[in-house]
Amino acid sequence: MRKLTADLLLPITSAPLQNAVVITDDQGKILAIDQRENHDPASLEVHRGVITPGFINAHCHLELSHMKGVAPTGTGLLPFLKTVVNHRHVPQEQIDAAIEQGDREMWEAGIQAVGDICNKADTAATKRRSPIRYYSFVEMFDFLNDARAQQTFDGYYEVFAQQSDGNGDRKSCVPHAPYTVSPTLFQLINVANSRLAPNFLEHDYSKGRQFTISIHSQETPHEDQFFMDKTGDFVEFYKAFGIPIDHFQPIGHSSMFYTLEHLDMRPNVVFVHNTMTKPFDIKAANAWAGGMKGLFWCSCPNANLHIENRLPNYRYFIENEAIVCLGTDSLTSNWQLSILEEMKTIARYQSYVPFETLRRWATLTGARALGFEEDLGSIEVGKSPGLLLLDLGEDLRLKQNTKVKRLV
Repeated sequence: MRKLTADLLLPITSAPLQNAVVITDDQGKILAIDQRENHDPASLEVHRGVITPGFINAHCHLELSHMKGVAPTGTGLLPFLKTVVNHRHVPQEQIDAAIEQGDREMWEAGIQAVGDICNKADTAATKRRSPIRYYSFVEMFDFLNDARAQQTFDGYYEVFAQQSDGNGDRKSCVPHAPYTVSPTLFQLINVANSRLAPNFLEHDYSKGRQFTISIHSQETPHEDQFFMDKTGDFVEFYKAFGIPIDHFQPIGHSSMFYTLEHLDMRPNVVFVHNTMTKPFDIKAANAWAGGMKGLFWCSCPNANLHIENRLPNYRYFIENEAIVCLGTDSLTSNWQLSILEEMKTIARYQSYVPFETLRRWATLTGARALGFEEDLGSIEVGKSPGLLLLDLGEDLRLKQNTKVKRLV
């Protein structure tokens, strides 16, 4: 048994607590939350700072960790994608070592769970050994070619079969992005997930959804251009790779409307990046979801700066009561894998977002997005969320030199 106390405790689901003691068993499960005055001072582990639950990284590409520093910054999404395609094949031992290092880096940075995108099975072994809980999203794309959808699905389903789903880990099949997934492949993914998820069709939403899919969305202005009128750099992108798109017909709306037409709304849905998302996109998605609390918007601010040199307008999401969570994307598109650094970036560039909101985005909403909220995301009796120490002052303001230390 351990008794941990600090200047302040941030439970996330309730107001901050002063002089609080968190009592855990040896595995980190919270047994009680009490006050210091009720305990022998010699029995307490006393820390200076603020105790918070472990962070949730709702979007990562761990398998790309070996490409750290390869892609130049500020090029835009399409040149970045070309870099990834052309440089991801290196000796397997180099890939494996980088994956192990990335996993360790996230644990040391206080990350308790990760929503991880997989195109290959390279990360499976590391995940089975890791103290981090993983939700593996096996990402599929056929470059809008319906005729290749079944072949594409079958190939990626082999990757799905190899992913970790023991010791609390989970997995699902997901579409990559609206500009790379045909209607047929969307349907194959929807059907596969409906067969894999227990009671998927009759799920009781009041108890929280236990199945999640993710999709990259509106990361660049060229994406909406492509769907509006088939102009912009995506036309050249497909031509450069020799991929025919003569059959593609623009829809006269943003890509969000194509996604909503083909995506299954029954699981949790996480839209990722959303750099160009506008209020009408958010409202359309909210209407599509019918007011159910399974719709999440994952922001990866440092990756957005790295690739597109821009950030989402977080005011749009706050004003429309969108549920936001945070991710790091990959070391190909980021300088580190740290949710704390993502919080700092938002606080630096859009400082109207309160710290109370940021800490919720970094913990509980990410846990809910991944269906891990029964165990993670907040400091409550019965949970095992991990406990972190942040060196914040009494004003609870993030500073650029704020550091995180893992306690549990």
